[in-house]
Amino acid sequence: MEEALTVCGRTYRLLRLLGHGKGGYSYLADGEGRQVVLKQIHHEPCAYYAFGDKIEAERRDYQRLTQAGIRIPRMIAIDAEAERIVKEYIAGETIFDIVMDGRSAEPYLGQAREMAALAKAAGLNIDYFPTNFVMRDGLIWYVDYECNGYMDEWSFENWGIRYWSRTPAFEAYLRERENNG
Repeated sequence: MEEALTVCGRTYRLLRLLGHGKGGYSYLADGEGRQVVLKQIHHEPCAYYAFGDKIEAERRDYQRLTQAGIRIPRMIAIDAEAERIVKEYIAGETIFDIVMDGRSAEPYLGQAREMAALAKAAGLNIDYFPTNFVMRDGLIWYVDYECNGYMDEWSFENWGIRYWSRTPAFEAYLRERENNG
């Protein structure tokens, strides 16, 4: 992948696609002598989620998560005009990787529950899907900035935990992903 993107006047060389979510494409990128995540906002339709101004939502959600004490990567730059964000890269396996490999995410459930309690105390839910959690040095990091007002049905215990092991919900997700390419 020999492509480069500019954020706030700085050039970042894209190394590989990390993921494609509801709000954008996240790339591992190299810039200023370090690896970072560069997120390019997209405007593709999403049947189950309504968006307003995505770049402002990223800025607002980063602030809300920081104030709530959720362990997240530091935001390095935000370019509203280009709809791009640069944030700290947290290297490590995701909870999704662990579950896919047939290993237990049990050692990380306590930390996930601590994050969930902090989020709930701040009136928030985070996206508990296991691709959004990376382990580094024994700690889990929430690497997405998405958060929403707290609703019990979307809490970790009522929704997120269903994807932290090889549950029927996790298996259904894998089948759907396989069928959609």
